[in-house]
Amino acid sequence: MKLGVRVHDLGRDEATALAKKAKQIGFDGVQLVVAKALNGEGKIPTELNDEKVIKIRDAFLNEGLDIYMLGAYFNPVHSNKEKLTNGINNFKNYLKYESLFKASYVGSETGSFNDEPWIYHPQNRTIEGYNQMRDVFKELASYAKEYDAKMALEGAYGHVCYSPKVLRKLYEDINYDGLYFTLDLYNYLDISNYKNYMEILDEAIETLKDRVRIIHLKDFIVVDNKLVKVDLGEGIIDYKTVLKKLLTNFKDAYFIFEGISKEGMESSYKFIKKVESEINNEI
Repeated sequence: MKLGVRVHDLGRDEATALAKKAKQIGFDGVQLVVAKALNGEGKIPTELNDEKVIKIRDAFLNEGLDIYMLGAYFNPVHSNKEKLTNGINNFKNYLKYESLFKASYVGSETGSFNDEPWIYHPQNRTIEGYNQMRDVFKELASYAKEYDAKMALEGAYGHVCYSPKVLRKLYEDINYDGLYFTLDLYNYLDISNYKNYMEILDEAIETLKDRVRIIHLKDFIVVDNKLVKVDLGEGIIDYKTVLKKLLTNFKDAYFIFEGISKEGMESSYKFIKKVESEINNEI
């Protein structure tokens, strides 16, 4: 299993320092959002050039870390046209430099008509809302094709691609072979359905199976009728069963910690490696 971390969850720092932190824990790669991870960054779209990209890239490669995904998450249906344009341009920028970064994918979620935060809005589940979102990613897929770049899009219960089936439809409508999926089980859950998380996982595996390349690992508990993320192994998810399903179906996927606390990073890593070992011993 190839394990990565969303590197800004380790804190904002220089690329070399973040790479050393990730390697010290044991990770094999990273999900990198330049604007959130690196000192002196923050502007969207991120300003990139060859020299800067090579310097960042080499900081991770020199520690033996691959860049699994360049995070360029934005809301493709945001009502603020300036923010929307900046998000699109940022995604394009990463697609342009994906190869030089030696990154595998550029990733985003599919947004919500509730501008911020990206939570449920009734317009998310309309054909008009879907078409608006689809057109944005269709444009980005055309741009990606120019650079032979790959995209990884991610669904979520409160977003326009609110189910695996809608995300699958997006792929079929865009019809770009460089479009893949990020599977995040937690994202498809809310207070109304979390008890059925195993069935939801099975549906996602069946629906998205041949296109999943990245898997986000999260855990959660329920507090005051709300789902609350916790470190891996401290929540509701039966990770032995879940990880066995994921490893069986996605042998070559990158498994990435996302939203894990800095304090719980090492214990979460040890927990997942322990579960992986138990599964391997049973095979």
